[in-house]
Amino acid sequence: MSEDRQSDPAAANQPLDSDAALAALEAARKQAEDSWNKYLRTAAEFDNFRKRSARDVDLARKYGAERLAHAILPVRDSLAAGLAASTTGDTDGILKGQQATLRLLDDALTTAGITEIDPKGEPFDPQKHEALSMLPAPHAAPNTVLEVIQKGYQLHDRLLRAAKVIVARGDDG
Repeated sequence: MSEDRQSDPAAANQPLDSDAALAALEAARKQAEDSWNKYLRTAAEFDNFRKRSARDVDLARKYGAERLAHAILPVRDSLAAGLAASTTGDTDGILKGQQATLRLLDDALTTAGITEIDPKGEPFDPQKHEALSMLPAPHAAPNTVLEVIQKGYQLHDRLLRAAKVIVARGDDG
């Protein structure tokens, strides 16, 4: 509606002339067509985004371990070299090779964001530790980890494996 018809209530009740009606109809069609085109573009963009996201997730799932694999390959090579060296009978060389292999593996785990949980002497934390038994320990505070049977590991802040521990029991029992 034109401003004249909106401000004048009597004019609002009168029919539009045919040229004005055709112009208003054409403007409405144009606006509807523009809105439909915007909708189609938005729907296509969203569909492309959805497909791209699914492809990214699939690639991350497929190749997510690539960094860890690159870090572990030298460990495999070192183990193979150690097995080959074991036929020579050089026990000192074999021991040094095993120590080097363990260092390579620790470096690979660190590179992947995996950290060791070695809680000896720390307070027992059921979120990160699995108590295998409790022993009386007058020299240690109650609920303190006395011994680590198996170290735990976490990936960034997610627990991979709880540390298996023996915990100090209080005097009461």
